[in-house]
Amino acid sequence: MTSMNVTGILSIERLKEQYAAGRLTPSVVIEGIVERSKADAAKNIWITPPSYEHIQPYLDRLSVLAPADAPLWGIPFAVKDNIDVAGLPTTAGCAEYAYIPAHHAAVVERLVEAGAIPVGKTNLDQFATGLVGTRSPYGETTNSLRPELISGGSSSGSAVAVARGHAAFSLGTDTAGSGRVPAALNGLVGFKPSIGAWPVKGVVPACESLDCVTVFAHSLEDVLAVDGVVRGAHASDPWSRSLPQPAAKLPAKLYLPSNRPSFYGSFADSYGKAWDAEVARLVKLEEQGGLGMQIEYIDDALFSEAAAVLYDGPWIAERWAEMEGFVESSSPGTVFPVTEQVLRSGNAESLTAASVFRAMHKLAQYKLEVRQLLEDAVLAMPTCGGTWTREEVRLNPIATNSAMGLYTNHCNLLDLCAVAIPAGEAEADLPFGITLFALAEEEGLVVGAASQVLGAEVSRGAGGTETVVLDRVLSVPIGKSATATTLVAVCGLHMRGFPLEKQMLGCEAVYIRTARSAAKYKLFKLLTEPAKPGMVRVHEEGSSIEVELWEMPLERFGEFVASIPAPLGIGKIELDDGSVVPGFVCEGYAVQEVEEITAAGGWRYV
Repeated sequence: MTSMNVTGILSIERLKEQYAAGRLTPSVVIEGIVERSKADAAKNIWITPPSYEHIQPYLDRLSVLAPADAPLWGIPFAVKDNIDVAGLPTTAGCAEYAYIPAHHAAVVERLVEAGAIPVGKTNLDQFATGLVGTRSPYGETTNSLRPELISGGSSSGSAVAVARGHAAFSLGTDTAGSGRVPAALNGLVGFKPSIGAWPVKGVVPACESLDCVTVFAHSLEDVLAVDGVVRGAHASDPWSRSLPQPAAKLPAKLYLPSNRPSFYGSFADSYGKAWDAEVARLVKLEEQGGLGMQIEYIDDALFSEAAAVLYDGPWIAERWAEMEGFVESSSPGTVFPVTEQVLRSGNAESLTAASVFRAMHKLAQYKLEVRQLLEDAVLAMPTCGGTWTREEVRLNPIATNSAMGLYTNHCNLLDLCAVAIPAGEAEADLPFGITLFALAEEEGLVVGAASQVLGAEVSRGAGGTETVVLDRVLSVPIGKSATATTLVAVCGLHMRGFPLEKQMLGCEAVYIRTARSAAKYKLFKLLTEPAKPGMVRVHEEGSSIEVELWEMPLERFGEFVASIPAPLGIGKIELDDGSVVPGFVCEGYAVQEVEEITAAGGWRYV
C-alpha cells in the first residue's frame, strides 16, 4: 500500500484533469482514500468507512461509462449517514434505528449515474439534531485542523471527510445550518440550495418541510458541478420542485448588519476581529470599484426574530412527529441523551394546533418583508459567531449548540438559499467564514456574489449577461509515489523567466498559474547576491503578494527543499482564496534593516 499525505486536498476539477492526462486512475485514488480513512480513524469521521468491499462495484462500473458522458466519472464522494446508499446501513447516528436500503436516495442515484463513487457513510449528530458534531454514539467527530475543537454538525463527518482528503465532495443535510456550520469550522464551501431544488427522497427527515440536501467542497466550481447533476424535481418526492440551474449574476446590493454581530465562546474576540477584517476588505473593494455591488447596512433583527421561530416555536414538533414512535418504543439509553431531550421538547403541551397557525402567520409576514428586502440583493453574515472545545460542549450541551445557530436558523424558515464560504482565519488553524443569503430560486445571486467575494472575476458580457470565470487550483492530487505531486508557491527567482526557473524545471515541476497570497504578508529585498525577495507573514498591516503556483512530484520535493539556502525556506503560504500550500518563506532576522518592497505587490514588479 502507498503512504499518503493525509492532509492532501481532492477536487473534482483536478481529478478530472489527472484522469484525462493518464497520470491518475480512480483505483489509485480510492487506494489513497482507504489509507487516509484508516490513518484518521480516531477522528470518528465515518460510521461505514471506505472499504473495497462496497466501493469495488462502482470502480468496475466505470469501465462501461465513457468519461465524456459521465460528468463526475471516478469522483469519490462521502454521504452523511441519514442519506440512503443502496446496500449500506443507514443509521442516522443510531445503531438500533439502522436499516439497509434497497435503493439509493435520489441525489445519490443521480451522482452514481454521473459516474461518481460513494466511498462511505459519515458520522453525524444523531438524527441530524445538533450543530456541534458531538452528539453521536459513534464518537465525537473532531475538527479537521484542531482536534480539541468541535467539527460542527450535524453534518460533521461529511465536512471533515472532505477537509481531510477522504473525498472530493460530500453530501450533508441542512435544516437549521448543518450544511453551513461544519463548512465554516473546517475551511470549506458549503452550499444550501433552495428548499426542494434537490430531492430529499431517501433522506431520514429532521423537519421534513424544511430539510435540504447540501454539499461540501473546497471550491465553488466543485459545488456547482454537483448541483448540475443533482438538481431537479423527482417524480416520487412531494417536496421537490423544478428550479433552474444557477446562472451566476451579481446582485445590485450586498447587505451587511448595521449592528456588529454578537460573538461567543473562548474565541469570541478572534472571531469578531476576523469579521471586522472581512467587512473592511469588502468596503475597500467597493471603494476601489472592484466589488461590483453596492454595500448597504440593514437592521438584521428581522432574521433573528424569524430564527427564534424554529426552536422556540412549533417546528420542533415536526421532529417529534417523525421520531416519536421510535423514541417511545426504544429502551432507555437507545437515543443519545441530549438528542432525546431535544426531541421530546417537541411534545410540549404549549405546542398546540393553534400555536402552529400563529407561528405560520407570523412567519408569512416575515417572509413578505424579506422578499421585499432581498430583491436583487444578498445578505452577508458570519456563518458562526464563534466555536467551542469539545469539552465545553460536553459541559453545557444545550447552550453551546444553540449559539452555533445564531446566524443560520432563519434560513430555511424564510425560504432562502445560501452559500458558506471561507474568509481567512480567526487564529492559526481556526478558519473563519461568512454566509451569503438570497431569496429562493435566486441561487445565481449567491453564486455571483460568492465568486466576487472569493476573488473570481465576474464580468458583464454581451446583452448584459454575467459570466463567472473562476481562477483557482485547490487540489493536491493523490496517487502512487510516481505520480503524487504537491503545489509549491514561489515568489522570486524561481518564477518563470528568472534565473532559478531552471531549478523548478530540473525537479520536473510544471507551472500551473499565477496567484496571490492572502493579505497577511510583507515582502523585503534581501541582502543576497543576486538579490532575492523575502516573504514574511505578519500579524498586522499585511498585503497580498503575487506568487506562482507550480506542481512538483513529491519524490523531487525533498531534494528541492534541501537545496534552498538560509534565510529562505519552505513553509505554509495562505492564498487569497483561503487555501494553504507549501511555499517560500523567510526567517524574520533577515529582514531587519533591509528595504521593504511590499508596495510593489510582487518581485516581478520591483
